[in-house]
Amino acid sequence: MNSKASLNHIADIEKSLRHIAGIIKQKGREILTQYTITPPQFVGLQWLFEYGDMTIGELSQKMYLACSTTTDLIDRMEKNNLVERVKDPSDRRVVRIRLLSEGERIIQEVIQKRQDYLENMLEAFSEKETADFEKLLIKLQQEMNRK
Repeated sequence: MNSKASLNHIADIEKSLRHIAGIIKQKGREILTQYTITPPQFVGLQWLFEYGDMTIGELSQKMYLACSTTTDLIDRMEKNNLVERVKDPSDRRVVRIRLLSEGERIIQEVIQKRQDYLENMLEAFSEKETADFEKLLIKLQQEMNRK
């Protein structure tokens, strides 16, 4: 895949993926204005929703934030009953952050609204195009995760 045409395709694909990600991120932020959480809080809640309880250190790594910044984020979310700190049953010195039902409700609602938006955008695609697009995106994601 060294030809000039292939390199142009790669550049176009990268640009399209970047623009699509930016549009979806912006739409997500618009949706978040209907809730009492900030975009970084949403990202933290999303990690907890997808991967379960985590320590502040683990969550900090996933979010690429300093532990002190993540601690402040968790403090605010705890005050809003979105998460709670719990002692790890296997090591009482370890504190884990657990998603509470209100945090889970917000995540599910926001994700559903984002999916509704995407569904609306894909109305211009045929069933086959949508299925092929999904397969190719999954294949790309698997390849990226593998490497």
